[in-house]
Amino acid sequence: MLQLLRLFWKYQVPRSVILFIDLLICAFSLFLAFLIRFDFENIPEADKKNLPVDFAVVLGVRFLSFIISGIYKGVVRYTSTRDAGRIFVTVLAGSGVIFLLNLSYFFLYEKTYFIPNSIIIMDALCTSFFLISSRLAVKAVYLESVNPTSEKKNIFIAGAGEAGVIVKQSLDRDASLKYNVVGFLDDDVQKHGRKFEGVNVYPFEDLEHLINKFGIHAVIISSPKISPERKLFLSDICLPRHVELMSVPPAHRWLRGELTPRQLRSIRIEDLLDREPIRLQTDQIEAMIKGKTIMITGAAGSIGSELARQCFAFRPSKMYLLDIAETPLYELELEFGSRKNADTHVEVALTDIRNPDRMEKAFSVFKPEIVFHAAAYKHVPMMENNPSESVYTNIYGTKVLADASLRHGVQKFIFISTDKAVNPSGVMGASKRIAEMYVQSMNSLGKTKFITTRFGNVLGSNGSVITRFYKQIENLEPLTVTHPDITRYFMTIPEACQLVLEAASMGRGGEIYVFDMGKPVRIADLASKMIRLAGLEVGKDIQIVYTGLRPGEKLYEELLADAENTLPTHHPKILIGKTREYPLEEVDKGIRELIELFAIQDNERIVGKMKELVPEYKSHASVYEKMDK
Repeated sequence: MLQLLRLFWKYQVPRSVILFIDLLICAFSLFLAFLIRFDFENIPEADKKNLPVDFAVVLGVRFLSFIISGIYKGVVRYTSTRDAGRIFVTVLAGSGVIFLLNLSYFFLYEKTYFIPNSIIIMDALCTSFFLISSRLAVKAVYLESVNPTSEKKNIFIAGAGEAGVIVKQSLDRDASLKYNVVGFLDDDVQKHGRKFEGVNVYPFEDLEHLINKFGIHAVIISSPKISPERKLFLSDICLPRHVELMSVPPAHRWLRGELTPRQLRSIRIEDLLDREPIRLQTDQIEAMIKGKTIMITGAAGSIGSELARQCFAFRPSKMYLLDIAETPLYELELEFGSRKNADTHVEVALTDIRNPDRMEKAFSVFKPEIVFHAAAYKHVPMMENNPSESVYTNIYGTKVLADASLRHGVQKFIFISTDKAVNPSGVMGASKRIAEMYVQSMNSLGKTKFITTRFGNVLGSNGSVITRFYKQIENLEPLTVTHPDITRYFMTIPEACQLVLEAASMGRGGEIYVFDMGKPVRIADLASKMIRLAGLEVGKDIQIVYTGLRPGEKLYEELLADAENTLPTHHPKILIGKTREYPLEEVDKGIRELIELFAIQDNERIVGKMKELVPEYKSHASVYEKMDK
């Protein structure tokens, strides 16, 4: 039977046939309206005599209204709620015309109606009902024939709001999908027990029971606005039970303003580690950036490029993007070349911040008013094996930029540091701490306000642990974790850049701003969750292998040193770290000595000097630890 139906659907029924069937339905509806009007008893003789006229007028009006509206031209098996609405409006409009004809007949002829007004009303209701229900019945038969319910996978939609309803309708429209929506999940107690789009709404807390009851295959998160806590709850319930967790893209990414089922995607680990949106003092940030000349170093990197995008939104007069990485910088140039903002001139410069002459020329020509310094070497093991490069870029490069900013009267210099600068255990963290010390000590020398921002790992940044895990999962390789108990703080790239702008706008100079990174995440748990999100099993499809802490790596990261405390700001996610301030002469002398050591490439003496400058620098498992013995 199913095979015969599937064969039948291959042929298109002519539109004229559909129009003829619709008119038959209209005739049946009119006859039924008469029967209902007279309680299914004999129709009075006077009304019987008018039946030919009644049918001729009503069917004639229906025919013309169907031709004008074209409701018979739609593909019946794809009938949507929008089509049902068009049918109802067409029938209502036709009934309105019939009523006007009836009224005209009353006044112009025999002071009587050719058809009772009650019949017109009942006919409109019956016609609408049968036209719509017949189409829905055909659609239901079609869907069942090409995609039987028995072969579909039961799913739930998280969120019974407007977005959830749209997702349900989109899934119902696509006959090829093997999904059967059996219910909604929602926090609103007033919706619990009610039906939306024909299925029940349940509380989130019932999910574990519902998975067992309905054999749930997937849960679709219908709105990006669902709280991070709810996402984590869903992942904790779904992933161990092999229930796929999917999400819907933001509305601005829907195709031609409509959601298509093909846009659904499996949820990523970044979605689960996301946090509540940040509320910014946009007026204050706009006052800092609008109409100003902005320079961003490391602009092609993860943080630098996002800073450029966010600054661009506040309409600076000019924006200069500096980086030494040619290909990423070229891609960034193409990106901003396609953006339309007549208020902002964007220019990229392929340059090396460690070249004083080049930087002097850049500051002289560009005349920046605000400098965001994001250029740095950041990979801990790499810097542990190349301490001289860490000194040259992270310390000397920062000094070159800070000195140039002071000479050229830059209004604000914002240095982007890292939590690894706190009680550093490796070369990279120590180099960033020395750069912090220099930037802070520069603040009292002129009108330039030197500001430091400090935060931890950012999700999806180049070379991050998450990026590495994705590649390992794609290749079905073991996920390498250094230690079972190692934890890290994580923050999204947009969130980190938003806080940088907020801190920059409030900074008066000399501060080291520390960001609230939330709760630390256990990397082993992160690896396990990413394996499950890929639809694989830990220990069966992919192993987690512990490789041991690398040189310069901490088990736990800190945002403030032991001897430091913090002061609150107007923003709950931004604190001011009260750090020890060093005299400029002392820091400058130490940096000059480090640069001299760079010239002779003596890594042992470089690390030793860094320990002198940063007493809290305690290396362990370092390749240079032998020199301390």
